[in-house]
Amino acid sequence: MNINILFPVLNEHLRLEKGIDKCVLYMRENIKIPYKLTIVDNGSDDDTPEIAAMLQKKYDEVEYVRIEERGVGIAFKTGVERSDADIVGYMDIDLSTDLKFLGKTIDLFERNPSLEYVNGSRFSKDSDTKGRKWYRKITSAGLVWILKTVFGMKATDALCGFTFLRTKTAKKLVSQCSDDKGWFYTVELLLRAEKQGVKIYDMPIEWVEDYDTTVNVPKTIKNYIIRIYKLKKMFRQEKRYATVKKN
Repeated sequence: MNINILFPVLNEHLRLEKGIDKCVLYMRENIKIPYKLTIVDNGSDDDTPEIAAMLQKKYDEVEYVRIEERGVGIAFKTGVERSDADIVGYMDIDLSTDLKFLGKTIDLFERNPSLEYVNGSRFSKDSDTKGRKWYRKITSAGLVWILKTVFGMKATDALCGFTFLRTKTAKKLVSQCSDDKGWFYTVELLLRAEKQGVKIYDMPIEWVEDYDTTVNVPKTIKNYIIRIYKLKKMFRQEKRYATVKKN
């Protein structure tokens, strides 16, 4: 088994080198299976490309991919479509989720052949989160509540920034998802996986807030509301089409 870890980045010149250095060190000391770290730069206009190119030269296990469209969704989709590993997924370059959960994720996939999806969760009762700003906690918890109310979501979190799947399953889900390019793409991925009965492990994690976050909270909330409405409409249309096709 091997794994491809994607790092979607946009103007991350302050955190990129530190994040990759730390991840490479962890992987070399703790992981026995072959692995690749892919930096997916989705439209940076600072010196992120130069830093990423340097890291690709510095480490054999690091590759740099540049796309001109912005958004975590398009970065994740691109990484999945390019991947030939057995396991593929992404984590945030700020390493908010403790790196030891990469080892735990690999172990879960190795020991459970039927497991297809590992979803990191900040809101599991067994998770340990530190330093969360109150308004970020409220907006995140509010989104989870809405997703559970509107879609019946079973997972306890949808935007942790730590998601890994068997690549075959990831490619299938990606082929079905909408053209959303932003953060909500991974929410849709999770909801589609649940609808299709994919075996998902909602994994408690240790997570530390990054106070240099670049997320625009009001803009993000507005986008969530729009995307939730569109996705609900899309699911209804797909259900009607499936019913007509069946009959």
